[in-house]
This record gives sequence, C-alpha cells and structure tokens, in this order.
Amino acid sequence: MADRSGIQWTQATLNPTTGCDRMSPGCLNCYALTLAKRLKAMGLPKYQRDGDPRTSGPGFGLTLHEDVLSVPQRWSAPRTIFVNSMSDLFHPEVPDEFIRRVFEVMVSTPQHTYQVLTKRSKRLAKLAPDLQWPHNVWMGVSIESNPYVFRADHLRAVNATVRFLSLEPLLGPLPSLDLEGIGWVIAGGESGPGSRTPKADWFRDIRDRCGSQGIPFFFKQWGGRTPKARGRTLDERCWDEKPFTPVSSRARAG
Repeated sequence: MADRSGIQWTQATLNPTTGCDRMSPGCLNCYALTLAKRLKAMGLPKYQRDGDPRTSGPGFGLTLHEDVLSVPQRWSAPRTIFVNSMSDLFHPEVPDEFIRRVFEVMVSTPQHTYQVLTKRSKRLAKLAPDLQWPHNVWMGVSIESNPYVFRADHLRAVNATVRFLSLEPLLGPLPSLDLEGIGWVIAGGESGPGSRTPKADWFRDIRDRCGSQGIPFFFKQWGGRTPKARGRTLDERCWDEKPFTPVSSRARAG
C-alpha cells in the first residue's frame, strides 16, 4: 500500500496503480520494472499480472488498487508522499475517473504533501483542466534528454502549486530546456547493471541555470552500481540541502 521511501527527496510512497510500459530511452533500465519481477517471484499479489513482453514484462502489467485510495486518510501525521513510484498515474490504461478519484483523496488530506511524476505529459496537460489542484499537490515530469524537453512545456499548462522536473536518468545535455514556471529541479544519473554514464558538465549546466533563476536544484546521484552522490559532489554549490522547500510555481507564474 504505502511504504517508507529510500528516495532522498520524499518520505513515503503510495501506489494506487502498479505497472507501466517503456515509452522512451529513460525507461530502458527501469528500476520499478526490475523490482516488480522480484516482487512477482516473492508472490506479492499486486505484481502477478504480466505486461506486454515488448514494453514491460513479468509482474508489470498495469493494475488498479482500489484499497490504496483510503490509506492516506488514515494517516494523521503529515507526510511527503511520492504517488506511484511503481507506475505512472497518467498511463493510458488508467481510467480518467480513477485519476480524478486519486486527486479527490489528495484534496481530502491537506495534511500531506503529494508529489506526482509522469512521462505522459500530453495526457497530463489534456486532463489537468478537469482535475482539482490544491496547494498540497506538486506535479512533475521526467525528462532524460533534449528530444523530451517538450514535457516541460506540457507541465507549464498545469495549475499546480509546485511544478518540478526529474532529470533522471540524465542521458544527455538539455540545451533546449526552458525552466520558466518551474519551482524545483531534481537531477541524477542512472543506477544499476547496464547504467549509462552521465557527464558532469550536463549537471553543472542545469545547476548553474537553476541558480541564475533562483530555482532549487537537488543533485540526487551520479549513478552506476554504487550510485551514492555524497563524497562525489560536483562542488559545494551542487547541493540543495532543503529539497522539500521548492519555489511556488504559481508565484513564479504570477
């Protein structure tokens, strides 16, 4: 249902859906797909449905979990929650009505802060006018290389309190990335077997552009088999030690 998170920029995860499909180069070594195979082998019921072997595989078929929707309402203490660490809420197989229900839960639990991240930015932009956007919902898109910076353009059309970018795994420089209206940027290299090695200058360029525009920048990791970033920072200015205090995108847009 929900778990404490090992992800540096959040506190807990909530998966009202599980499963996904590879859709762009950043998905090649998907951590969630690899984890889902292990969870399927362990017999966890949420990971028994297989997906298309061409785009996903064992344990990673898109599945809705109705029982998870009520979980945040049982938590009284505030939490920062990453929604769908093991899926994409805007996946084409997730019904519009189910997405609206997830947002209704977030509206009804203002004590929590929700972080929603998607690669399906076109569907996000299409549905956004019909969704509620309370102050406790942060909306982000993943961008791995320059051909996908259009996802940030779709994100700018969303009336979220915080619009953020996850540039992970970063697979190339982003010279065309427009940071207008963005309140927070996360960047990192790819981890695990077969990981693709990033160049330090890709991160430095983004960090410096964020700095010049007053946007908090969080460098998560270099990647590789031992992906910890600390001890191998770009330099002291690389780190934003307060990853939960981004700039309000609504304020920047106004």
